[in-house]
Amino acid sequence: MTSSPIPGADHPTTQLPAAPRPRHAPKPVLPERAEDLPQTGPSHAGPSSARARRAKAREGRSPAFLWLKEVATVVVIAVVLSFLIKTFLFRAFYIPSESMMNTLDVNDRIFVNLLVPEPIAMQRGDVVVFRDTKGWLVPTSTKPAGPFTGVQDALTFVGLLPDNSEQHLVKRVIGLPGDHVVCCDGSGRLSVNGQPLDEKYINSAEVPQVRNFDVVVPAGKVWVMGDNRNHSADSRAHMESNGGFIDVADIEGKAAVIAWPLNRITALDNYPDVFRGVPAAGK
Repeated sequence: MTSSPIPGADHPTTQLPAAPRPRHAPKPVLPERAEDLPQTGPSHAGPSSARARRAKAREGRSPAFLWLKEVATVVVIAVVLSFLIKTFLFRAFYIPSESMMNTLDVNDRIFVNLLVPEPIAMQRGDVVVFRDTKGWLVPTSTKPAGPFTGVQDALTFVGLLPDNSEQHLVKRVIGLPGDHVVCCDGSGRLSVNGQPLDEKYINSAEVPQVRNFDVVVPAGKVWVMGDNRNHSADSRAHMESNGGFIDVADIEGKAAVIAWPLNRITALDNYPDVFRGVPAAGK
């Protein structure tokens, strides 16, 4: 009796059964962020590659170039902001005369609020800067252009330098349109609409000289005087021309702050107490 061989027992290529698969295979770990997924597209398709290109581009620039770029950006922003402020809010002016001492000294730099007289209403006592359209100032000869004249003009235009063109004046508003302004009573005081004024802002170093006048301010105009009464060619000195009045349309704005020199930085007062008792015009 012969036995039959076990199939595959002596065959060298016989394969063993595969090992059993674990019942609970571990799940593959997925990246938390989309940018961490393997990039299957072209090398320029993902956001990480864009950041890499920008970083590589920065690495190719010198630190001096990056520093100059930052400085230029800051300068451009400063110039634009200064121009917008000078155009719509504030403007710097230079004080060349003593007519407003001791409120303003010669060589003071002031900031003028351009929102006065519109849209903010002007008040008695405001110190205002106005254009000389009535010929109050002595004509000045044109100064020869220097090596930095163009630069100074440009800085003045954008508001980084004060306007020192000497074509503007600064005075205090005493009479508004319709006001009746008279000088002087027995005590040497001005009166507005019949109310005598105790003018606390006048330069106390000298007793003001009396210059008699009696005026009613026309519509669209104001009556102005300097705080240094004996040294101010104000409305009193120009009554033969336009009655001494200035046009509201010529007013650049209200002087709000002394900005320079540093030891004189202060806000300017319009002394509301001086004018509080003044009745409205026509009453």
